[in-house]
Amino acid sequence: MEERGGTVSAAVREHLRKLCLQEFPCGAGSWNKSRFLPRTCRTWRELVPREEEAGGPSEETVEDLLGLVCSPQSPWALLEGSSAEDRFLRQLAIRNPQMLKEDFLYSYFRSLQVVDKQVSLVDKDLLKFPKLEELVLSANQIKEIDAFNLPPTLKVLELYGNNITSMKCLCARPPPGLQHLGLGHNKLLGPLQSMYITSQHWPNLVSLDLGFNDLTDLQGMVASLSTLQRLRLLVLQGNPLALVPYYRGFTIDSLARLCVLDDITVSSSEKHQFQGLRYKGDFLAREAQFVVTIGNIRGVLDSSVLDPDPGPHGPFITYSYYVTYDFVEDEEGEGSEYGGVLAEIVKPTPSEEEVPEEAPATPTAEEAEESAESAPSSASQSQSVELESGVSAGTPSLPRSLGSAEELAQLRPRMDLRLCPSPGTVLFSTVRKPWADVIPCNYEMQHTLKDLVPLKAFLLAGTTVTIVEEKILSWPVVPPPVDIPSPGKGKGEKEKKKEKEKEEKDKKGKDGKDKAAKGEKEKEKKEPKGPRKKRGPSKELRQDPPILRVLGSGLVVLEPLLAGEPLVSTLCKFGVIRTLESDRLTFLRDSKNKKAKKAAEPGKSKNKMPALSGKRWSPGQRGFLVFVIRRPSPRRAPWSRRGRVCVRGREEPARAAADSVWSVSSSGYENDYHPEPLTVEVQIQVNQCRSAEEALRTLVV
Repeated sequence: MEERGGTVSAAVREHLRKLCLQEFPCGAGSWNKSRFLPRTCRTWRELVPREEEAGGPSEETVEDLLGLVCSPQSPWALLEGSSAEDRFLRQLAIRNPQMLKEDFLYSYFRSLQVVDKQVSLVDKDLLKFPKLEELVLSANQIKEIDAFNLPPTLKVLELYGNNITSMKCLCARPPPGLQHLGLGHNKLLGPLQSMYITSQHWPNLVSLDLGFNDLTDLQGMVASLSTLQRLRLLVLQGNPLALVPYYRGFTIDSLARLCVLDDITVSSSEKHQFQGLRYKGDFLAREAQFVVTIGNIRGVLDSSVLDPDPGPHGPFITYSYYVTYDFVEDEEGEGSEYGGVLAEIVKPTPSEEEVPEEAPATPTAEEAEESAESAPSSASQSQSVELESGVSAGTPSLPRSLGSAEELAQLRPRMDLRLCPSPGTVLFSTVRKPWADVIPCNYEMQHTLKDLVPLKAFLLAGTTVTIVEEKILSWPVVPPPVDIPSPGKGKGEKEKKKEKEKEEKDKKGKDGKDKAAKGEKEKEKKEPKGPRKKRGPSKELRQDPPILRVLGSGLVVLEPLLAGEPLVSTLCKFGVIRTLESDRLTFLRDSKNKKAKKAAEPGKSKNKMPALSGKRWSPGQRGFLVFVIRRPSPRRAPWSRRGRVCVRGREEPARAAADSVWSVSSSGYENDYHPEPLTVEVQIQVNQCRSAEEALRTLVV
């Protein structure tokens, strides 16, 4: 046989060569030459070993040779996972090596498995296997198959993991007795593929696997599959058509003889629940629906405790936190449909010289203090916040596909790539929330998509979830300078006004003067005595563009949704970003705020002093850190008495203890300090109908 690289027959010959059927301990040689009769013109069937004659002293027995190929510890043993055919050929090469002729090998094989051998062509030499029933050519580089080169005796044909784009090549002359066809993980695309899956081409087909292709027309595919009267097992998961909510119910109701769909047995209750759905196939919406839910954020570093106190001239700093994720969009663009869109195309960051001269909106000081607690809920609010600071209206937009990293660096020299959506996706975000030990996002968004092929590619790639810290600096607004007119100008007009006012006062009677004097006395009574307070600085503030910092970013794998799973729920972990120093400052600040809040409450006695209560500290104890603010209680006499606490065996006032509690435990606590890592709860669910009534709610109007 003429060898050609990249063909099935060449791969088979290479496999036989690696079995070493003509080398020790197989085949005939000096190790067993006396066992065989001298060569004659008789046929190979008449050549039998000479069992009656004992071998020479330098020869091996058959049992010893079989032990060399069968023992796992032998260097001549076959590799793990070898087929039964390979083991039989090795043993046959020892017992009777003269039988291993080319014609025998062709007639012997009933199953060929050529997996991951870089095969690209199914050649005509495959027809030399007259009894071949199973052909496995998975994980190769086959794009087309000449059906005339397939043995007509085939019953099983598997072509998983190749580059086949159409089934048309297989339908030229398909094997008439084929019972199983496996075409999963190929590149079948388009609604025309359903034309090649009919009883005209595959009359005896029992099992069909078309999973993980790019098939989109569910109604057309099911109509063709209904002609296969013997079809019992079907796999369509991994295709875009399997993402519509009514996929399983519609397929089960349309194929009444189906027993297993996507490796899940079809139950009688499922058939009953989706009964009659096949008649509404043309009216069902061909779109997929996903629900994204983002829960709590934990382990966030409180950056405000690390900032110095603002002076009278600012800056006043506020922090807020939110989560972003990217999701695929339809061709029409879904940026205008959802209120949670943060940015579709991220704009570049200019340098400090590019910051616009016009100041942004000027909120009051009260509004600036509450800005950390408020968050935008509409699309206009979320889109108004740029992903980087200082973006002017005339700044050019970032293109959807970046040519190189150098172009990206020129456009956005300080951009964090984790804040940029992937090409073809939209960036969504939760509402901004102030810092807390546990930040509840309470975010839920439904995504409806009609373009299913890009959706499949997106699910294979996954989505990137990012926790972002937004820092905003506010400054008091400096009033513009007022032009003071020169003393020479307008002097005559002022004198005229004074003369008119004097004349009007003279015209008024004595009663008018008395009323005016009386009003002045009442005004003096109402006004508090003492020096007048000076006006403080202006309460109007101007805000700098927000400064964004990525606290953590990671990939969420969505491929299980494509494989049939209804839900992906994960806890994204980004490591520890909190420190012992930051937690100490946060603890002291919270303790101070609680004391100030209690002191400001009306009706509370000022003589009662809050005390720190907890377990008794013992010498050598480590990790003694958490204290709870409680009021003095007689039941806690061993621990706290009249606002005093025990620190290292001695009593100290509660106020001083709040400041010294960290210093008491810091020496022994550093080694046992285990802060909570930065995490966020993410859940993505694909909508699936559980009954025909639920599916009919999606009817196209």
